[in-house]
Amino acid sequence: MVEDLRLDSLEGVGPVTTRKLSDAGIHNVMDLIVRGPVEIAEITGMEKDTAEKIVNKARQHLVEGGLIAKDFVSASEIYKHRQSIGKITTGTNCLDTLFDGGIETQALTEVYGEFGCGKTQFAHTMSVMVQKSKEEGGLEGSVLYIDTENTFRPERIVSIAQAHDMDPEKVLDHIIVARAYNSAHQVLILEEAGQIIEENNVKLIVADSAVGLFRAEYLGRGTLSVRQQKLNHFVHLLSRIAETYNCAAIATNQVMASPDVFFGDPTRPIGGNVVAHTSTYRIYFKKSGKKRIARMVDSPHHPEEEVIFALGEAGVMDPEEAEKKTKKTTKKATAKKTKESEVETTVDTPEVETTVDTPEVETT
Repeated sequence: MVEDLRLDSLEGVGPVTTRKLSDAGIHNVMDLIVRGPVEIAEITGMEKDTAEKIVNKARQHLVEGGLIAKDFVSASEIYKHRQSIGKITTGTNCLDTLFDGGIETQALTEVYGEFGCGKTQFAHTMSVMVQKSKEEGGLEGSVLYIDTENTFRPERIVSIAQAHDMDPEKVLDHIIVARAYNSAHQVLILEEAGQIIEENNVKLIVADSAVGLFRAEYLGRGTLSVRQQKLNHFVHLLSRIAETYNCAAIATNQVMASPDVFFGDPTRPIGGNVVAHTSTYRIYFKKSGKKRIARMVDSPHHPEEEVIFALGEAGVMDPEEAEKKTKKTTKKATAKKTKESEVETTVDTPEVETTVDTPEVETT
């Protein structure tokens, strides 16, 4: 493992270049890999050839340290690596079955669906589950939660943590929340995230939602091209960070109704092919009464299937567990009513003695 990831540890990178890169938000060797030579040349003003040389040196530095894969490896080596890849349990049997064990690290998982289908609840649940021990299905890591819709609620984290027998205060301490107010701020947060990820052992990055601010700011067909370019930069950056820093990334996405669909489900995710091609795994959440359905829409190796899950105190739950808790709550309420009806209410009525004084009348 390479312990020294400072920029000046690279050959040919002196104090002046280090300062220039640091001012542009590139603080270590991994940031060079994440941002790429084209972007580095743009933000620092250096020649593209110079930027390419620095990035190639950074890549070689990380390859030698075993932090990233070599240029040419056999399929069997990749297979062995895939067997030891980190996964975060969802806390439910149904969703773990869908994800084949849980949310993968070094990958971008996109969850889309209409409002109220459980996207944010899923993100909150995963923010708690990633902090569990490896024996319990977690990664013993922290969370970077990019909140673009002001929907992060610490109270919800507390209730989920308590349902999983975890210390709520410790869980909250290991969640770093970054509130994004516009699309440029959202991208900036991610660009500056490298140092925070390293210092806090971040194992999960959540972008809730990834597309909302871009959708709100770039309206009409005239701005579609610019929006897609900026969105493409954001999702690719998120994907590269997940791969380089060995952490999981979850992006929630909004939907729209396609007007040309007359039969079937008209729901389509926002972002078009830019988001679709970048996401490693794509899952569709939809409502089904009180329950929810999760469908694996796109994956390199998972089959396209659907599972049913529920929402409750523990966040996302198995339907059976949710039903058990509902029955317990109903039984408690019924028992309470029965006890109240069995209690005899005794009302003591005080005896009132009525004395009537009859005046004596003398007859003469």
